[in-house]
Amino acid sequence: MLILALLLVFSLFMAYANGANDNFKGVATLYGSGAATYKRALTLATAATFAGSVASIYMAAALVKQFSGRGIVSSDVVSTPVFAMAVAAAAAATVLLATWRGLPISTTHALIGGIIGAGAAAIGPNLNLSVLGAQFVAPLVLGPLIAIGLTSMLYWVMHRTATRMRISRETCVCVGSVFVPVARFSDPAGSGLSAARASLGNVTTVAAMGSTSECFEKYTGEFFGVRVQPIVDGVHYASAVGVSFARGMNDTPKLVALLLVIPAWDIQLGCLAIAIGMAVGGLLNARKVALTMSKKISKMNDGQACTANIVTALLVICATPLGLPLSTTHVATGSIVGIGLTNGTANMRVLSSVLAAWLFTIPVAAALGAAVYYAGRLI
Repeated sequence: MLILALLLVFSLFMAYANGANDNFKGVATLYGSGAATYKRALTLATAATFAGSVASIYMAAALVKQFSGRGIVSSDVVSTPVFAMAVAAAAAATVLLATWRGLPISTTHALIGGIIGAGAAAIGPNLNLSVLGAQFVAPLVLGPLIAIGLTSMLYWVMHRTATRMRISRETCVCVGSVFVPVARFSDPAGSGLSAARASLGNVTTVAAMGSTSECFEKYTGEFFGVRVQPIVDGVHYASAVGVSFARGMNDTPKLVALLLVIPAWDIQLGCLAIAIGMAVGGLLNARKVALTMSKKISKMNDGQACTANIVTALLVICATPLGLPLSTTHVATGSIVGIGLTNGTANMRVLSSVLAAWLFTIPVAAALGAAVYYAGRLI
């Protein structure tokens, strides 16, 4: 009974950690491009992710089966509560450590590491690594590379189309709830914008000197008689909802697989519990990773951010029914990096830190999984 109780606690802990590290990734481009405030983006992400988690009850049975560990470890070991508890505890601790550092990592990677570590502790070196490579590693490695390529190509096409249609961009700052066009000047110290005056109706407002990070670009022009900026905003918000929904649908079954070892639990109850845990984790502890994803990897205007989200949504949504364990983290980061490489704003120092965290995720989770499994056996 104690092991079952610990399994439940660590599984919910894993859901909390997943929400803290992953929930904001679907809306990172909204916040990064200035299309939404942090609070609005987080609220949207939480609602869409919760909806995706509920939908996963009916649409993602293949991922539940994959992340039970069967095929990598023998079925008699996988079905033991101590094995599931070790995987949950190891993955949760790994993801929360990365969250504390503000680094976006893959929950999928953390779970795989936990399975490897707990499996090795249970049966020694007799893991079926061929299954691991074919079903897990290949999609995880290819995901961000495909995202980078697709994002770069799609943005090039959209940029060429906008140029031919004479759609331009204005540099703006936010004055209240209104984006006001201002001229971009460099002050002697090169710190950003000089003071500029903008007229709002009969009220004259001063936009004071600030850094370029406070400055946003908005589109001017029309597309078949319709203003372009509202179209871009609508598609951007829709794609953010799509990414968050897909993430909830893709990640929830991976965590539910651990709970199904408890005899009284089924997929429906498990999905609901995981959905609540993910929502709480995102609402309480998402800010550090949100800042990294939104502000530190690449700088984006609305069109670039929208392009990245479209690619992320398409890849993750298409992968879920096929049972492919794509990491939303890897795909979303790859899309943002694709924009950064295209517009020349990719921050290689931050990106190298993120890549280092990705490389250490599996070995750290594996070591923790083995340690917790040994401790569980003693209990």
